[in-house]
Amino acid sequence: MRQTVIVYSLLMAGVVLLSNILVQYPVSGSLYGISLADLLTWGAFTYPLAFLVNDLTNRQFGPSAARKVVIAGFVVGVAFSFYASVPRIAIASGTAFLVGQFLDITVFNRLRRQTWWKAPLAGSLMGSVLDTVLFFSISFAAIFAFIGPNDDFALGMAPLFGVFPIDVPRWVSWALGDLSVKVAFSLIMLLPYAALMSWIRPQRTIVA
Repeated sequence: MRQTVIVYSLLMAGVVLLSNILVQYPVSGSLYGISLADLLTWGAFTYPLAFLVNDLTNRQFGPSAARKVVIAGFVVGVAFSFYASVPRIAIASGTAFLVGQFLDITVFNRLRRQTWWKAPLAGSLMGSVLDTVLFFSISFAAIFAFIGPNDDFALGMAPLFGVFPIDVPRWVSWALGDLSVKVAFSLIMLLPYAALMSWIRPQRTIVA
């Protein structure tokens, strides 16, 4: 069990670090006339993997082990994030990560005995919403400016989703765009979760 939890912890730390770096880079190009830079960052495509790692740990070893993996991933990921990205992004990432992942653990554990897809889907969806709100608010909202300087590009005004005639700070569209991707990935991640179910079986003793 210990070696497996270490592997999960390293995977989690890697996902957090990669996402913290990629969230600073908007997706370039356009789609149907919509500027993707006003809608998405690359971090939206990697962060949902954290919920998969969390749910697999929870399924196999229970919420107690999942919390250890989350804490280990948080410590390692945020430590490297302070080096690889700006402090404000690291603080926002750490806060959102802990709260979102702990919510995922709680929801998953309550639904673990229901139909196989309900626990991972509900946990990742609820965790993603809370994570997104916390991360983008702490990273870019003016109310949290005391943590660090704001990103001028993120604060620039742009049409909502690049098409609606409502100008909002670019980070608001990023948040909505990232959340849309996370919701889609919550559904997509059910495929590898289902494929691994027969290999990663729950231990007889699940510690809460």
